[in-house]
Amino acid sequence: MSGFVGRSRELAILTSLLETVRTGRRADPGVALTLRGRRRVGKSRMVDEFLRRTDVPSVYFQAARHAPLADELAELTRAVVGSTLPDAVAAAGTAPTTVTAALTLLAAALPADTPSVVVVDELPWLLERVPGGAGELQRVWDTRLSKKPVLLLLLGSDLAMMEHLLAADQPFHGRATEMVLDPLTPTDVATMTGLSAAAAFDAHLVTGGLPLVVQEWEPQDSVESFLRRSFASSTSALVVAGGRSLDSEFPATTPARQVLTALGGRGERTFGGIQGADRADGFNATTLTTTLRTLTGKRVVEVDEPLSARPAPRNRRYRLADPALRFWLAFVEPALGEVDRGRPDLAMDRVHAGFGAWRGRAVEPVVRQALGRLLPDDRWPVTRVGGWWPRSNVPEVDLVGMTGDHGVGFVGTVKWRTAPLTTTDVDALARDALAVPGVQVGTPLVGVCPGGTAADGLATVWDADDLLRAWA
Repeated sequence: MSGFVGRSRELAILTSLLETVRTGRRADPGVALTLRGRRRVGKSRMVDEFLRRTDVPSVYFQAARHAPLADELAELTRAVVGSTLPDAVAAAGTAPTTVTAALTLLAAALPADTPSVVVVDELPWLLERVPGGAGELQRVWDTRLSKKPVLLLLLGSDLAMMEHLLAADQPFHGRATEMVLDPLTPTDVATMTGLSAAAAFDAHLVTGGLPLVVQEWEPQDSVESFLRRSFASSTSALVVAGGRSLDSEFPATTPARQVLTALGGRGERTFGGIQGADRADGFNATTLTTTLRTLTGKRVVEVDEPLSARPAPRNRRYRLADPALRFWLAFVEPALGEVDRGRPDLAMDRVHAGFGAWRGRAVEPVVRQALGRLLPDDRWPVTRVGGWWPRSNVPEVDLVGMTGDHGVGFVGTVKWRTAPLTTTDVDALARDALAVPGVQVGTPLVGVCPGGTAADGLATVWDADDLLRAWA
């Protein structure tokens, strides 16, 4: 595959904002937008495509993590000098020593009578080196940048820091539009690969929706053929993407990386399971609590609680928020040595042994997300979709749909396979459902299965095509 595919909604938003700058429909000519999303999700690539399509004067600066401030300010100045801004030459020979001075220099180079675009990529990495840096950004924006017809795009991979930038108690609050760039949806993956709905979900689970990885999926590739080709090269996008994303934020020896490995690589979900995962002495409870709090604060880890008529916050589970890391930690990282020595067959043996069980678990949050987008509808007045489990984890119910704070609208099972649901599956669901607080004898039973159903007793069965419409 080649060329840029997808992101039409986001590109339309950027184009609309640039048109707002062009027409001067706001009190100040300038417009700011913050764009946050995980590393490798395609923020920079999308903005590059936007700049290519708009063909207006622009400057693009990308901050480097942990770089000395003087080096960063010098690099920002070089970016201005080398840009397509008509007055860029005015910045030549200057050496700003503060963020305020550098941004003031930038503002002076912006045209006053024609639209331009300024991109600051990885803004948190620049501001983390400067106490009060957000205040400096706010001051120069208010006094200089916003007075020019400019679209200021502030990009960042640290989701928590980008959210904090616009918090009510922060200087830049209320000054920018927010945009979140998520991984490609299963529908996007289906469009890019030409796969059937069920196969597109499998491709989404394997690639995590990362554009660079999905672009290496050849037409009519199966999971098997895609993985064999990817494991045959140590420079394939699938092999490289996860490591680069993790190593930049969570080096291998840190507690955070070890927690992520326990979650993604070993499938642990409970506090106790993570605490004892593959360590001779286990995690110290205080250290693990602090680490999980940090990872959830950074939006890297998500916390799930069983959904029913009776809240059970003590039975919480943890999972990776980044879909791209789920497959990478489970199957790619353990195979890196085999890939490097040219043994993709050994990496595939690991996939053959564990992919089915892994997929059954990994698809559940995707299914719940899809149903959360599809519902409520005319039949199901469901406003929340989750799962349920007791402290013992027996039984587990894949789907619980709530109609209010305490009303259980349905309970369901997820079987991600080509074979249809059977009477045995329905009977097992009916037995397990009775353990869910709020479920009554007449509570509807539902199912999710690409193969549909060959059994009676289910009020609704959603297949892969039904779910794919959630992102249409």
